[in-house]
Amino acid sequence: MTFVAFRGLSGLFIGMLLFGIASAVKAQGTFPAVSGERSDGTMVELPKASAGRYAIICMAYGQKAGPLLEEWYGPAYLRFIAKHGLFAAEIDADVYFVPLFVGLNKAGYGPTMKKLREEGDPDVAKRVVFLKGDHDGLREALDMKDKESPYVFVVDPQGRIVHRTQGAYSDDKLDAIEEALSAE
Repeated sequence: MTFVAFRGLSGLFIGMLLFGIASAVKAQGTFPAVSGERSDGTMVELPKASAGRYAIICMAYGQKAGPLLEEWYGPAYLRFIAKHGLFAAEIDADVYFVPLFVGLNKAGYGPTMKKLREEGDPDVAKRVVFLKGDHDGLREALDMKDKESPYVFVVDPQGRIVHRTQGAYSDDKLDAIEEALSAE
């Protein structure tokens, strides 16, 4: 009797665990469409700009998050655009860096764009998409609550978020992004 009860509870536990995992994946949802400006003045809509490819979208909206977002530039560019790494050549994804200029930071929009245009690597610059405004709905939809932390989203060709992480760059986080892209 005890074994049968345990077996029933273990099945229930496994079912709850699988439901929880499925819910967590489902809860990531769809990446909302957002339009922004590149440093050359062209407008781009994310994630639509990836046109049937995966997109890695790195976002930040606080002053302290900006430098942390910049830490992602080099490693993400090298791995997913320049294709440095053991399996990097197999991954087909676009990479976008999206600083959101909100509140008092809105004043930095123009000067930051101008500086990138004048001093930035053109191949990196075309991957930076500037957003200005409050974007409360965007931040809420993406559950971006910590303004001191950058967020990284892996979005599939249908616009679904298949992986997300936040915080300072680390090799482990970059490897997890690569695994998410490889698993798809």
